Amino acid sequence: MRIALDGIPLTEALTGVGHYTFELARHLASSSGDEIFIVSPRRFVSTIAPETSLTPSLHLTRASKNPLNRFWWSMGLPRYIRKHKIQVFHGTNFEVPLIGKCPSVITIHDLSMVLHPQTHERRRVGRARKRLPMMARAASMVITPTEAVRQEVHEYLQIPLDRIVTIPEAARSVFRRQDLARTMIVRKRLKITQPFVLYVGTIEPRKNLLSLVRAFEHVLSEGDSSLQLVIAGRKGWMVDDLFRHVKRSSAAKQIIFTGYLSDDDLCALYSSCALFVYVSLYEGFGLPPLEAMACGAPVIASRIPSLSETVGEAAVLVAPTDVQELAHNIRSLLENEDLRMQLVRKGLQRTSELTWDRTAELTRAVYDQALARAAPLERY
Repeated sequence: MRIALDGIPLTEALTGVGHYTFELARHLASSSGDEIFIVSPRRFVSTIAPETSLTPSLHLTRASKNPLNRFWWSMGLPRYIRKHKIQVFHGTNFEVPLIGKCPSVITIHDLSMVLHPQTHERRRVGRARKRLPMMARAASMVITPTEAVRQEVHEYLQIPLDRIVTIPEAARSVFRRQDLARTMIVRKRLKITQPFVLYVGTIEPRKNLLSLVRAFEHVLSEGDSSLQLVIAGRKGWMVDDLFRHVKRSSAAKQIIFTGYLSDDDLCALYSSCALFVYVSLYEGFGLPPLEAMACGAPVIASRIPSLSETVGEAAVLVAPTDVQELAHNIRSLLENEDLRMQLVRKGLQRTSELTWDRTAELTRAVYDQALARAAPLERY
């Protein structure tokens, strides 16, 4: 089969959707006889090109310069699909063409812009609320990363459940525990000199970092003055309140913002943190907790449906807005080595259960379902 995936998430520094797109494409190409095309009208980031050369059936394709490609979704992409006889198109970032005969699959990672519009910029919310229902209806099949999101898509976008399939994601193989010498080199460069609590992800309101900072302040005020809080990730949107609070905080000198980090640096931090904390108000899946577990970090996460599915019994779950509960659990875990080690063992077991090979296998079956639904249509 000739399968095309949306390559636009691979045209800037990779975050969740970009990693999802690339890992899925790589594992589809290596585990089947299909030709996999990652297609975009824009230039890809340089870091992914060398890896594609290892798999002959995986192709990075930047669409040729053409006036039609200025209107990518309505004209350029449908033209590319026809010209290259693509049999299934997978919109890995909430978008599929609205016209054309090619069966399509869309991954809806979450409904945060529908359910939590106050955590996003208004212009993005307006566009998503207009386009997402159209995209979901246009797609032959819909993939969600958790059953929680599957039910939300059914309820809020009115998509029949038999068109929605839950396929969990996984930590990438690069995330493995690093030795002490390597972690110390990274920590020294980032000025992390003390035991630390870690968060990884984009800095945005939905990640609830203000609650994490306040809980950290409580922990410091009760005597753990040697602790640091490390927040790793690029600056997103609507972050002024967080940075104003940190600037005025009594704990300001103990809080480090690293910015966007390489996978190697993240491995070093995951491998050497005292705790990893991820208390989002809402998630579709939540990859960073799994990455942390794969590197041997004990994890505290939000007690919300999607993250509960993702981490299983391998994390301590807390109410995301209960600062006192979060502070209490941070203190308790810091003081209880046995419990931390239990969480480490459970985390490693959990990450072994979720693999990209399995994600690719289940996704490939959805492509067959998309083709079957489109059987009455002319196929290429």
